[in-house]
This record gives sequence, structure tokens and C-alpha cells, in this order.
Amino acid sequence: MCSCNEVEISILDTHCVTREYFRILPMTGLSEGATLYRPVQPVPERVTLETPALEAMTDLRHSPALTIEADASVDAANARMIWHGVRLLFITDLQEHILGLITATDILSEKVVQTAQDQRVPREEVLVRDIMTPRERLEAIDIEELRGAKVGHVLSTLQRAGRQHVIVVEVHEMSFHDKLVAFPQANPLQTVRGLFSATQIARQLGIGLHTPGIATTFAELEALLTH
Repeated sequence: MCSCNEVEISILDTHCVTREYFRILPMTGLSEGATLYRPVQPVPERVTLETPALEAMTDLRHSPALTIEADASVDAANARMIWHGVRLLFITDLQEHILGLITATDILSEKVVQTAQDQRVPREEVLVRDIMTPRERLEAIDIEELRGAKVGHVLSTLQRAGRQHVIVVEVHEMSFHDKLVAFPQANPLQTVRGLFSATQIARQLGIGLHTPGIATTFAELEALLTH
């Protein structure tokens, strides 16, 4: 039992309280082959066209987005996708601002070969920035538009846009002070909240896709949407 002075507050007092009330926890070594825990969103195995859209969305609060630098090679981006089992990477700068995105479809397309020929470099020297879709060309759905929306609405939107993926954003209005500091016409701040994938939704609908190509995906989905 410690006899700490009740009047004088000191480091000794803290030590006494710590020793008496908070036991030291046992520690262990880190074993070989230890891995990092990665949160995984529980995505439903099956959905229907009437399923709430938000249930089929990959929520980036639970499944963190994977990123890559614009100066990375296309082969490095491909390897990262394969390793993590994804088909899309966001390209960000040092401040984590989104510069664009790159998909597996981009990497497997003729665009890589054409870029290598145009730049007169080997294919392995083609960079992500050379074939990515820049932020200026990206479109997104405000998450508020998904309140009450169904999976069928998302598929119709993907089909109309001719895209394999669509981004979902949360919009945060700038404070009056921030607008004054920046400029009065500053755009609302956006945070990418989630993603929809036509391929993933097709699997959840029970559509067996023979290839991951967007044409096949939408051919299958169009048949479902029109029946």
C-alpha cells in the first residue's frame, strides 16, 4: 500500500494510483507471419432490383479505399489491385486530394499499349497518370439521392452513363468563415463515401458473368432490367 501525500500532487501520487488501481497488462511477442487487421464491410450475397441501394454500396467507412500515386507504374497499379482483390484504385496527392481513378478495365485496354507507342517507351514505363481518368471527368451521386433509391435505380444510372463504377459522395457546406477565407464562390466540400460496381451488383443479383468486361455486364443487366 502506498502512503501518498493527500495534499501535494506529484508524479509519485500518479505512480501510486496507477500501481494500486491499474494492473500492468501482460505482453507477448509478435509472431512471424503476423498480419494487419483490415475491416471488411458485410456485403449481402444476394440482392434484388428492389433492394435499397445503400445496402449494395461499398461503404468506405467500413472498407477503406485503396489509393496509388500518379507517378506509379501501371504494372504496380495492376499488382496492387490483384493483391487486394479490387478493380479500382483512387489516385491521390500528398494531401489525400483525389486526382483521379484507374480501373482494371483501363489497365487491360489498348490504351496502355497505345500510350507506350505514343511516348515511345516500354509498356512497363507507362504511368498511372497517363491512363487514369482525371478528377475533372469524374461524376458522382450525392448520397442524399440514394435515400429511398433501389438497386435498380443504380443499375439504370450506370447503364446510362456507360460506366462500370460510380462514386458516391457526401457534400459538406463550407462555413461562412471558410468561404470568406477562400472565396465566396467556393464549391461545397465533398468526401467520397462509397462506390457501386456493376460487376459486384451483377454477382449479387445472381447473374453469371463470363467476362468482367463492361459490355457483357450491361448486356446481362439490360436483359434483367427489361423483364
